[in-house]
Order: sequence, then C-alpha cells, then structure tokens
Amino acid sequence: MKKVVLAYSGGLDTSAIVPWLKENYDCEVVAFVADVGQGADELEGVEAKAKASGASECHVVDLKDVFVKDYIYPTLKTGAIYEGTYLLGTAMARPIIAKAQVEVARKVGADALAHGCTGKGNDQVRFESCYAALAPDLQVIAPWREWSLDSRESLLNYLAERHIPCSASATKIYSRDANAWHISHEGGELEDPWCEPSEQVWTLTQSPEQAPDQPEYVTVAIAAGEIKSINGDQLSPYDCLEVLNQLAAKHGVGRVDIVENRLVGMKSRGCYETPGGTVMMAALQAIDELVLDKASRSWKASLSEQFAQLLYDGRWFTPLKQSVLAGAEALTMRASGDVVLKLYKGQVTAVKKRSPYSLYSEDFATFGADEVYNQQHAEGFIRLFSLPSRIAALQQQGGVDG
Repeated sequence: MKKVVLAYSGGLDTSAIVPWLKENYDCEVVAFVADVGQGADELEGVEAKAKASGASECHVVDLKDVFVKDYIYPTLKTGAIYEGTYLLGTAMARPIIAKAQVEVARKVGADALAHGCTGKGNDQVRFESCYAALAPDLQVIAPWREWSLDSRESLLNYLAERHIPCSASATKIYSRDANAWHISHEGGELEDPWCEPSEQVWTLTQSPEQAPDQPEYVTVAIAAGEIKSINGDQLSPYDCLEVLNQLAAKHGVGRVDIVENRLVGMKSRGCYETPGGTVMMAALQAIDELVLDKASRSWKASLSEQFAQLLYDGRWFTPLKQSVLAGAEALTMRASGDVVLKLYKGQVTAVKKRSPYSLYSEDFATFGADEVYNQQHAEGFIRLFSLPSRIAALQQQGGVDG
C-alpha cells in the first residue's frame, strides 16, 4: 500500500490514526476534511493539525451548499424521521462525506481509504457501504477494529510518545457530531436513560424555560416540496436552513432525547438539536395536509419509513434509495404554498397554511349551512362501508346463510 486518504476531523482519534497508519501500513497519509457546516471553530487550524500529526497533505472541501441542496432537501421531500423522532442529521451527512473522500482519493492516486469510526457504531457501516458503492477497488482501513488502543488515555499517551501535539484532555464528557442540519450528543450522563440531560449537554438551542416569553412567527414559502424563502426573502437552501436555525434555536425548538436502535444491534441514547430542520419538517407536513388525499398521505407515510430506514442504514447509493425518492418526488409535485409557523418555548406550530393545490374546501367542510353537500347521501355510504360488519353479525345471528 502506498497512499491512504483518511476522513480527518482534527480530534483525538483521527490525530492518532495518522501516525498509526504510517507505522503499521508504511504508507503516505493524506487527510481529507469535509466542511458540512460544523462551524468555523471546528475547522480552525485543521490543516496544520493534520500535518503536525504526520499527514503529507490536507484537503478541506466545502460541501455545505451541496449537502443541503442534494442531500437534506431530497430527504425532506420524503418526510423521513427515524423511529418517529430522529431527523437523521448524522446519517444524512455520511454519504456526501464518503463521496467527497473517494473523489480526493482518485485525485491523489490513493489505493486505500480510512475512517475513525468505532466498531460499535452505525457510521462504520454507512461509510463502508458508500465506499463499496463508489470505490470497490480501494482497500478500507478501520483502525478501531484493528489497533490495541482502547481509551482516551491510551490515545493521548500514544501521541505524547511521538511528540505529536494534541489539545484533547484525558476526560471527554460527551461525544458530539455537528453539521449544518444538527448537532448530536452522546456519552456522559446520557449513558443512563434514567438521568435527565443537564443543560451542559445542549450547545445549539436555548432551553425552552429560558426562551423568550413572546412567540415569534415565521413565514415559509414552499415550491414542489422545497423551501424557497423565509419571511419573504428568497434564499439558497443552505441560507434558508441557516436563517431557520438561528430563529428556532432562540426559542428552544428542535431538542429531542431518545433511545434508538442502532444498526449494529444495540440500543443507544442520544440527544439531538435540529432547530431549523424541525421548522422545515413542520412546514412541509402542513402543506401535505392540504394537498395530499387520504390514500396518498398513507402511501407517503410508508415511503417515509422506508427512506428513514435506508438512510439510517447507509444505503444512499442504492437503487432502493432512487426508487423511494422518485416516489416521494412524485407526491411533492403539488406541495407548494405558504405556511406561517409559531415558535414558542420549544414548540413549533403551523398556525396558517395555504396552497394553490389545496384539496380543502370550506364550502364542503363548514359546520354552517351549505349548498354543496347533501347529508342524506351519507346514509347509503355508511351502509356500504359497514356492509362486511353487517354480514358478519347477521351470520352470527343465523340470519344469513354461510
């Protein structure tokens, strides 16, 4: 092996992986850093860190706009929510990171890919499934499944022995993953599901108790299932998300605390903050209520569950993903309109909604007098609708021959 491209973050794990790869595989290590909106603080000095750890090069690739436009927005069209709660922030970022990593590998002529995912998590499956679909010819190295290092202390000692600088400490309370869509938190007191998260867990949103006492209203314009403007301002997908993140975080919107089923078989507890995404999902659901008939809404719910599962499992680059997304896009062709959402004390509520394709008719739905609906027609409908129950009951009574 001559050259390995490592998905590098600048944290303790990947800082140790760089020299470990060089020592154990006698190879050149090229660091790849994906900017998916994790923030300038996370990226500050990352190139210097990578080279100080022994990387020959460090490629920082700006993926923020593409991430939102080509990964988040399509997922929103499906309405995917994993196990009814999780808005898939970590899972959505993995395919674009893996794809960009493969592109760097091709560019520099690498013959292997490496990542810092643990053998207990979902991400190892997500990354390696994407590698398999995009670059089956490249070898994959997962140090956490090979090396003898098994703790933060051992990693720190490993770096200290090699005089490699690292700002990490021996104690790390939480494991966090951030991008433009969300931030996740695991570890610390969260490992006990009987323990309420302390305020130090949350880093992105204001606590609902400390949020403003006055609600804030935001108007979202949607075209064919895509959010196009916020409060009348036409914005790019990334900028729409950024604006909603700021507005919703101030009001404590988007916090969830769940125990989820990991792909590898175990349960894990995590806290997620997805302020702007929570508002986006609420807006799109409000438009669906207007434009989708009953059968279509039921079918979309099925597609949503399918997409959430395949995305969580790392199956982005598959025919199944293409098929489910095509079905969801067909259902969003008329998902256009405006929604006014109320942000208040951790909650987002769609309080106004309209669409040129709305199936809602006040003439039919009114409780007042109307001239379009003959209530006597309901009698025949009910008799036919309940006919199976009527026949079964009559058979039990002996009134109808079997």
